[in-house]
Amino acid sequence: MFLKIPINYPFALKIALLAFFCLPFTQINAETEILIPAPPRLAASSYILLDADSQRVLAEKNADEVLPPASLTKIMTVYIAFRELKNNRLSLDEMVTVSEKAWRTPGSKMFIEVNKQVKVEDLLKGIVIQSGNDASVAIAEHIAGDERTFAEMMNQQARRLGMSSTHFANSTGLPAPNEHYTTARDLALLTRALIREFPEYYRWDKEKEFTFNNITQKNRNTLLWRDESVDGVKTGHTEAAGYCLVASAKREDMRLISVVLGTKSKSARANESQTLLNYGFRFFETHKLYDANTILTTARVWKGASEVVNLGLADDMYVTISRRHYKEMKATTHVDLKLLAPIKVGDNLGTVNVMLRDKIITSQPLIALNAIEKGSFFQRAYDSALMLIKLR
Repeated sequence: MFLKIPINYPFALKIALLAFFCLPFTQINAETEILIPAPPRLAASSYILLDADSQRVLAEKNADEVLPPASLTKIMTVYIAFRELKNNRLSLDEMVTVSEKAWRTPGSKMFIEVNKQVKVEDLLKGIVIQSGNDASVAIAEHIAGDERTFAEMMNQQARRLGMSSTHFANSTGLPAPNEHYTTARDLALLTRALIREFPEYYRWDKEKEFTFNNITQKNRNTLLWRDESVDGVKTGHTEAAGYCLVASAKREDMRLISVVLGTKSKSARANESQTLLNYGFRFFETHKLYDANTILTTARVWKGASEVVNLGLADDMYVTISRRHYKEMKATTHVDLKLLAPIKVGDNLGTVNVMLRDKIITSQPLIALNAIEKGSFFQRAYDSALMLIKLR
């Protein structure tokens, strides 16, 4: 069955429409086309602009090209540390003994000293804010015993997150040809996961400076000074990678993630990232349409202990559209008319499609929010007869 639900209706009215009306879908006759300016052309090897909630890609170029990530690697390094904190396998006050290897690691440093002990929280701020290679190795060794084992943990998480074109060889991003690589798209996926899963630690990404061992270093993400909506994420640079930046900004209820790889200078990576973010915020808007695990409609269940199952979504539904077209959206549901018990919570029983003009712009499965056990012999027999009459 198909049900029309205007997006801008009050929630209670949406439910009423879903529950009691069965209407054929009618296409919207567009009098004018939806016009969006082409994305800007950036002076970068690869880039992508992603809405963090709807996961719609708003702009991209060579987003799947495999490239060295430089210090953008540290997004995964802290992601793993944050997981360890969340799972109580690590604490912020825990002390880490600095190895000679960590102390000798070349490149950017937070200036920890060999054989000294440093708090996990300070090491993580040294990675996030100061981009310390020494801190990255120290935390990797503390979590996994050695950096090679930690790199395998990084690769396991990359696979779990769907980063299909990524492989890590170390915790820092120091060059490792043919062993250490990723893509702009994979980095956007990782950054989205970091922001969504660990907001209590992601707040460190917007701190502009950090002092350790009486040495104050500024955050290398210069967008933090020029754009109040920017609150992260990470810079990177090696000769092979060029100047790179993963940035995220939130304006009102819309969060965008930009990944810019392979620019020619520090100023270029900031300027190109700002251009990309401004484009997304200027021409698009994101809306939350429905909450997860909330009843959107009900459906008839046959041969069950109950005749009605509640249907909703497993995840919040967001949509990103061009500006000023929100009221033109329509939502439709399709539910199988022959739903048979037993039904388990989470079973996929239909679909919600959101349409703008005559195109589906997002879709999510409708799932069972409650279980329905198989009915008694008499209930099953009665429904079998009724189905012959009503579902011919």
